[in-house]
Amino acid sequence: MTGPVPSMRTDHGPVPRPGPRVQTELGGDDLAGVLRERVAAELTRRFPPGSPAQANERAAAAQRLLTEQLAAHAEAQLAAGLPVLDPDAEARIGAQVWHALFGTSGLQPLLDDPRIETIFAYGHDQVVVRYADGTRHRVGPVAASDAELEELVRAIAARAGVQERRFDRGRPRLSVKLPDGSRLTAVIAVSERPCVSIRRHRYQRITLAPTPDRRVPSLVELGMLDAELAAFLAGCVRGRRNLIVSGGMSAGKTTLLRALAAEIPAQEWLVTIEDALELGLDADPVAHPHVFAWQSREANVEGEGEVDQAELVRWAMRMSPDRVIVGEVRGIEALPMLNVMQQGCDGSMTTLHASSPTGAFMKLGSYALQSPERIPLEGTALMAATAIHLVIQLGTATDGRRVITEVAEVTGVAGIEVLTARLYRPGHDGTAIPAGPPSPQLAAVLHAAGHQPALPPPGEDWRSR
Repeated sequence: MTGPVPSMRTDHGPVPRPGPRVQTELGGDDLAGVLRERVAAELTRRFPPGSPAQANERAAAAQRLLTEQLAAHAEAQLAAGLPVLDPDAEARIGAQVWHALFGTSGLQPLLDDPRIETIFAYGHDQVVVRYADGTRHRVGPVAASDAELEELVRAIAARAGVQERRFDRGRPRLSVKLPDGSRLTAVIAVSERPCVSIRRHRYQRITLAPTPDRRVPSLVELGMLDAELAAFLAGCVRGRRNLIVSGGMSAGKTTLLRALAAEIPAQEWLVTIEDALELGLDADPVAHPHVFAWQSREANVEGEGEVDQAELVRWAMRMSPDRVIVGEVRGIEALPMLNVMQQGCDGSMTTLHASSPTGAFMKLGSYALQSPERIPLEGTALMAATAIHLVIQLGTATDGRRVITEVAEVTGVAGIEVLTARLYRPGHDGTAIPAGPPSPQLAAVLHAAGHQPALPPPGEDWRSR
């Protein structure tokens, strides 16, 4: 559920967006909180965890229960000779309860603001947002108490997509996708107060270059790259080159991965693998009608049933996909991913945290050393050199824009070092500019894919560019 169903009404009309919290005497408790507890308890009784009930069935039941509870409260107030809620107050109470049950409660107004990119909360009242322009501002509380904030996160975890995710003292970390595609990370029991971070994805659909109808935003329009580089990358995707997108925290890696995936022909079968579903390629049945979107699974309370990304990558090969896309390599899934790229899934992609292409290969080596196989650095370098074709590096321009700063083509291996050639390098403002010609093999792939980027010819003095 992403919000009230279209028919959601109180006795006085449609439920509006949550407004200021309304305090009404009811045994000394906040009315919205009491109604939420009552409706939630009845929903749990009617639809116990693991029941096959559909989300719309549960929402319809909640709608009826909430209407009944509001009516019962009005009757009790009249019987006691007390004033009843006016229509606006009742509507606000209904909205608060609804968003607490099916939305994100006090976080919702922040999630509704398109200017906000990241939300940080240390406890319920120390809340800072970061806007798309990089500025940060402190905002008001998102819950009435730290305990309520924990309960809100716990409720979000309980309805998290394909599987329920625990959030308690036994499992004090949570990473989950919100209904709008944002990613929530929360931690308790390791600090005095609960910590919550929400990273929003402003562009669930995006392309490399502008489309003819301009209905979908593009990275060229956002200034991440120019049209020449967009054509080059599109040719690499259509030419089934294996790609790594490298960059720091919040550098735009997932956004670039979505834009690259937009160049994949619609008839191809894809498997996407993530720790928490973020890419959302399966949400666009026109551009990507054939997608298996998988996320890792945590162990249950008995410590069983865990499925990590490494295992999912191995499973993916048995599905005979055209490509495998790993949202982010951050551990032992590095080796299975390299095997996928070597064993017929050309055109596969992933991202990882690194500050340079060289650093990306060092990261892969360190992850391989942590794996059960304990592959030495020389072995990982050889695997990487034969599996990966290009590394796309993200960084920041001098004006603060997220940009592609470098593109490196893998050319070979020497010991523990993966050798690369720069095709694009940072320009005067940090944005990538041509630095060298592609190898003959890559040039042939680009030509076959129908793309001929205007790279300078071989022999030109690249240092002067």
